[in-house]
Amino acid sequence: MHRWVRGWFAAAFVATAFPVAAADTGEMRWDPNMSVVGGIEVYQARFDDTVLDVARRFGMGLEEMKLANPGVDLWLPGKGTPIRLPSRYVLPSSPHRGVVINVPEMRLYYFAKDATTVRTWPVSIGRLEYETPLGRTTVVKKKVGPVWIPTDTIREEYAARGEILPRVVRPGPDNPLGSHALYLGFPTYLIHGTNRPYSIGMRVSFGCVRLYPEDIVELYDLVTPGTPVAIVDQRVKAGWLGEELYLEVHPNPGAPADEARPSMTDAVRAIIEATPGRTGPPPVDWERVRSALAAADGVPTVVGNRMAEPKLAGTRRGRPLQAPSSSS
Repeated sequence: MHRWVRGWFAAAFVATAFPVAAADTGEMRWDPNMSVVGGIEVYQARFDDTVLDVARRFGMGLEEMKLANPGVDLWLPGKGTPIRLPSRYVLPSSPHRGVVINVPEMRLYYFAKDATTVRTWPVSIGRLEYETPLGRTTVVKKKVGPVWIPTDTIREEYAARGEILPRVVRPGPDNPLGSHALYLGFPTYLIHGTNRPYSIGMRVSFGCVRLYPEDIVELYDLVTPGTPVAIVDQRVKAGWLGEELYLEVHPNPGAPADEARPSMTDAVRAIIEATPGRTGPPPVDWERVRSALAAADGVPTVVGNRMAEPKLAGTRRGRPLQAPSSSS
C-alpha cells in the first residue's frame, strides 16, 4: 500500500483533504480539467517522533517538511506537536504523461495512461555542482540490482575525504543506487532508489534523482521502457480546483536567502499560463499573491476565485497582464 494511504491509518491527524480514491493502491484521482490534487493534513506528533520519521511515513521529503513547519524541532518536535503535511499539490505545467519531475519542488509525478490518476513521491536532486539536467527524455531500460560505476571525479571527491570508492559498486546494501533503477535517455543520469533514505527531499545527489527505497519499487512497476520523462524547473505553479485558483511557491534550492524567493513576474507568468483563453484579467487577489511569494513554503494557497470580485492590476487590451509594482 502506498505510504500516502498508509498514513491515514497511522495516528491521529486532522484532515482537510481533497478525497483520495482507490485507497488500496494510493492512487489520487483527478479531473484533467483541474490541476490541483490532494489535501493538507495535520499530524499530532508522538513522543518518539522525529520530523524525518514523519516525513518518510507520509511520503514527504525533508525540505518540504521544514518549509511547511517553521520552528518545529526536526529531531524532537515533542508529543502532541502539530506537524503540517503539505500533501496538496498544484500539478506541474507540463504534458501530463508518464513521469514529470519538478526540480525546485523535489517531487516526482507519475500520470497513468488512463489520464484519471496521478501518483507523487518526494525525490532528492543534484547538488549545485552536479545539477540534475532539465528537458524531455524517456526511460530507456529498467534494472533490478543496478551496478554503480562512479566517475573519476566522484572517486576523487570520496578520496579527498578519506573514503576509497571502488571502480565498480555491486548490488547490495552499500550501493547508493538502491535496489531498482530506471535508466534515462540522458547519459549517466538515472532515477533510482537509495541506501540513505533520510537524504530524500534534499539537494545531495550527483545529478541523479533518488527515491525512498519503497517508492522506487512502486514506480519501477508502473513504468516501461519508452515512458516519457520531463524534468522541469517550476518554482511557481498555478492551477484550479473547482472555482478556486491556487498558487504554489517554492524557493530556489541552494540559492542565497535573498535570491531564493521567486518574483512577482514569476507568479504573473504562472497565473496567466493557468488561465488560457481569457479575454480579461484573471480573478486574482494580488495581496494574497504577495503573501504566497513571501512565504515560499511550497503549500498551495488560494489567490483567486472565479465567483469573487478580483483585486486586480490595470490591464490594456492586447497586452500581457502586468502585476502591480511592489518590492516583493
